Amino acid sequence: MSQEHSPTPATVTVFASPASWIESAALAQCQQVAALDGMLHVAAMPDLHPGKGAPIGAAMASTVLYPHLVGSDIGCGIAVFPVQLKRAVPERLATRFPDLDRALDPERDADDPAWAVVRGAVPAGHLDGLGTVGRGNHFVELARVDTVLDPGHASRLGLDSGALVLIVHSGSRGLGERILRAHTEVHGAGRAADADDYLAMHDAAVRWGSLNRRVLAARVAYALGAEPTEPIVDQCHNLVEVHDGVYLHRKGAAPGDGRDVLIAGTRGTASYLVAAHAGAEANHSVAHGAGRKMSRADALRRGRAKHTVEELRRTPVGSLVVCGDRQLLFEEAPTAYKRIEQVIADLVTHGLATPVVSTRPVVTYKTPEFGSASRAERRDRRRGRGRS
Repeated sequence: MSQEHSPTPATVTVFASPASWIESAALAQCQQVAALDGMLHVAAMPDLHPGKGAPIGAAMASTVLYPHLVGSDIGCGIAVFPVQLKRAVPERLATRFPDLDRALDPERDADDPAWAVVRGAVPAGHLDGLGTVGRGNHFVELARVDTVLDPGHASRLGLDSGALVLIVHSGSRGLGERILRAHTEVHGAGRAADADDYLAMHDAAVRWGSLNRRVLAARVAYALGAEPTEPIVDQCHNLVEVHDGVYLHRKGAAPGDGRDVLIAGTRGTASYLVAAHAGAEANHSVAHGAGRKMSRADALRRGRAKHTVEELRRTPVGSLVVCGDRQLLFEEAPTAYKRIEQVIADLVTHGLATPVVSTRPVVTYKTPEFGSASRAERRDRRRGRGRS
């Protein structure tokens, strides 16, 4: 694959309407990425916001492979699993979610039925954090199909109004971080010295993230008294693919070339499952969520002045948020994010996706409720923070 320098900066296209709020710092990051050697085109989604070293909500095509454009949570994505429950009372179900900060151990948890999801070897032999959700914006959510927007497509997926689904947003936990660290310690934000070597490790992390979402869904399904199911959607939004002979980096951008994608709202608003049909101008990608409009520090400061903990644990749509980390509750408050309806409207306006159904949260799991656990115990159980 050619790795010649680009004579001029790459093109940048932002798929957002004037009604969408896009932070100037995120646009500046897109321009910085566009100036990298070998970069061809940067497609910014309507959920675009600043990230560490690269914008989040962008798909970036280049003749050069840059690991930092994927980031440390390689393989992060969102999967959707149908689930059958007789009754879905939030107050009852919230207490039944298992501790998803506690990894499955092959010896201690040998009899856990969720192990049945693991068929064959675990990618990269990485057992640390298996079956855990992570921190940041990661979550496992029991949701209900609220509105069917494309009846034919929804029927093919087996989704009717009122149907229940588990939505799982998580990544490769410490594995992706280990891969990126090994690169940056030698090359910083530079290109991959051996693209094939990086891709082999990267692909293992992508497979691990997908497996972890299945394990998480199985743990929760069993805890709620249901049988695990196969996902009807499972798309990664932190990865690099070889597409049309170039490296297509996605950081907080989901594959949009004819695939179904769950675009997450917030823990107190709707999410949307869409049929994506984005073309080359959008680097065959769509948004992955609502996108932050506040930094975590701002959300914490403003949230404490505006909300109580109980207001954030019981949302305006009647759902419950299971989260023993009060700081994370404020950082992840719905007001810290853009309006998901505007993100979806921008995708539709630009011809990138067609909404199939919207979902409404019933119970969202972020962290376990620690009760009277000591501060040291809580700290020990928070090892391995997740990233967006």
